[in-house]
Amino acid sequence: MDAKTYNAALADLRKDRDAIKQAKAALARLEAARDKKIRMLAAHDKANPERIAPAAGLSLADIVQIAPSLAPDKLLAETQESTPAPTSTSASIVGQSTMPADGRTAPAAAEQPGPPETHAASFRQAAPTPHPAPALFEPAAAAEPVTAAALSRELPSIPDGPEGDRWFAHTPHLVSTHPNFTQQARSTVFLDTATGVLVHRDQTLRLNLPDTTAATILQAVFHAVPEGTERIFITAGDPWHHQAGRHPFLKDAVAAWLNAPIPGWRTDTGRGKDKMAGHFVHPRNPVARYQSDNGRHHVEIRSVGEWFDPEGAGPATVRDAFVLLWKTLRTHWNDAVLMGSPSQTGRDLWTRTIPTRGQYADGYPVLSEELRSLLHATAGQGRTELITPPAVPEQLPALVEYDRTFAYAKHTWKSPVGTPRRITAATFASWSEKEQLKALYGCGHWHVRVTVPDTWNHVGLLPAPAPGDRAWHYPAQPGTTFTTWAGGPEIYTALANPLTPWRIEILDALLFDDGKPLDDWSKKLREAWSSLAAQADLHGDPNQRQAAHLASRAVRSLLLYGIGSFAQRPRMVTGTTPRTAERDVPPDAEIIGFTDEQITWQRPTGFSRDPNAHPEWAAAIWSGARAALLSQRHRDDNTHAGALHTPPGSVVAFRTDAVYLSTPQAWPYHGQPGDYLRKGHLAGPLPAPTTEDKLLALRDAGRTALQPAAAAAPGEA
Repeated sequence: MDAKTYNAALADLRKDRDAIKQAKAALARLEAARDKKIRMLAAHDKANPERIAPAAGLSLADIVQIAPSLAPDKLLAETQESTPAPTSTSASIVGQSTMPADGRTAPAAAEQPGPPETHAASFRQAAPTPHPAPALFEPAAAAEPVTAAALSRELPSIPDGPEGDRWFAHTPHLVSTHPNFTQQARSTVFLDTATGVLVHRDQTLRLNLPDTTAATILQAVFHAVPEGTERIFITAGDPWHHQAGRHPFLKDAVAAWLNAPIPGWRTDTGRGKDKMAGHFVHPRNPVARYQSDNGRHHVEIRSVGEWFDPEGAGPATVRDAFVLLWKTLRTHWNDAVLMGSPSQTGRDLWTRTIPTRGQYADGYPVLSEELRSLLHATAGQGRTELITPPAVPEQLPALVEYDRTFAYAKHTWKSPVGTPRRITAATFASWSEKEQLKALYGCGHWHVRVTVPDTWNHVGLLPAPAPGDRAWHYPAQPGTTFTTWAGGPEIYTALANPLTPWRIEILDALLFDDGKPLDDWSKKLREAWSSLAAQADLHGDPNQRQAAHLASRAVRSLLLYGIGSFAQRPRMVTGTTPRTAERDVPPDAEIIGFTDEQITWQRPTGFSRDPNAHPEWAAAIWSGARAALLSQRHRDDNTHAGALHTPPGSVVAFRTDAVYLSTPQAWPYHGQPGDYLRKGHLAGPLPAPTTEDKLLALRDAGRTALQPAAAAAPGEA
């Protein structure tokens, strides 16, 4: 083969690759449509997985993975007997259904250490199950058997013996400490690419944008503001979507926009203390980072959508919101600087609350990589669940949305600190009842086997691993048994819920000391949020009211995404390689986009040595927030709120901080963090939503319907 033939064959191979990617995209759309139809069929009261499987060309196991509700109820109930016990000892817990006298429903909602004395639980050693679990189904001859593993994925556990004990340590020489420098402020402009309106300081300009490529934006901005622009916030227009119709996926369109060649510019490689380099590919809020070929200019283009939904505000109002945000934060941090994203800014502000004297003057050490990996794999975030018929009526009398105001701020008062202790099942079983309750009431992450009570008729309480990467579901079928990890607030809620206590068997645990590493940071953000929310209600200028409202939403993002940044996920690096040098694409990389000139790829690089990585804090807050969706005490009103305080069959969905019900509730709302705000109310009868898109459409209609009533009731605005 000569060089000419070789190059021609390479060109043909590239065409095959492009065609294969397009075919895969088309196949993915067909499979998504097929799965949607399967889930629709699953909602039928006489749906039979053994009929659906051959019709879909799938195995019975595949059908149950797509629609777990198709697993026969009687066989799911048998998992209590069929699930094998681990080789290690477990300790069993059955709580009383009485709520604590002071009304605490979870450790994260408490105000004083120690378990409530009025709550009791019985503990006994669980007998190991000697037989392996049989298959869940006795399928037809042509079908494949479905085992318990087919309904979920297996979560990691801590190894037995010295190997597991080695995990319980901190990473050497990796500590969160108070910074000895101030962040560098960036010269920022605000641009609406749909109208061309550009705001720079107190000047408003109009740019001529023949298109919305990054090259055109950079040329127009630097022509209007010749020197010093380092950050371009896009307030409207979503320029990275301008050729979305040419690509099978939105992410491909974004990658093509980011990596299109720009004369005189190249992808930024970082500078000084700023480790942020390269583009960040995100379908809706990407970040483009460029540096000029002569090295004089560094600029990033990013969306204000990372901070808040502009809600139609123009660039001038958006800039006013950022100025107001900065001024408000400066009353609490004299060195506050707004960085590019709320996660960066929120975490930077937290580092400036690390004490310089006292117990933690040397900082907060970072857990071992093994424990960080375990928490990453076993600590889910907000609860997202759509409950469909027959668990709810086919026709709903209404759809009412209740959203917890500034929810995560309610759960930062106590967090895990120090080197965790390993609590094995044998250790837990050896403790007195008082010691066991105190441990469950503390800052822990628990490996448990859970059994839903035989008489249960409400929503699921604890997350269980479902098929898919980091996917979770919430079993509620009576008699179902599953193994999972959960935080102390959720374990406590399962034991002390107002209906029927769940059976919990302790397999293993991480138990931390109680501390307050986030309390000062959270209090300052709550005060900033309260101040801005008051201005949004009371300011005489409508534009300033809107700016204050947007700024208050930005404070929420500082807390929300700041907490998320502590979780530290494994890093995914995105890079580009010229198509003429495609052999240089890393062998472990996934190609996520390509043009005639270059290939865009991404690959995982594991955990970085991040001195501010504290997934134990994020996990504790997420657990507390999920527990509060089920039940929380309103002490001043002497009442409870949450899903478990509604009639069975009335919970339609959970979405992170919100619960959707078919009946309105008289829950108190005082505008405080964690209070349930009635955000939407759509009168029925209306069909129960069976997809997320249908739920969101009803949600939006409910918010619109409630607006006139909300205007008349400021407490719900």
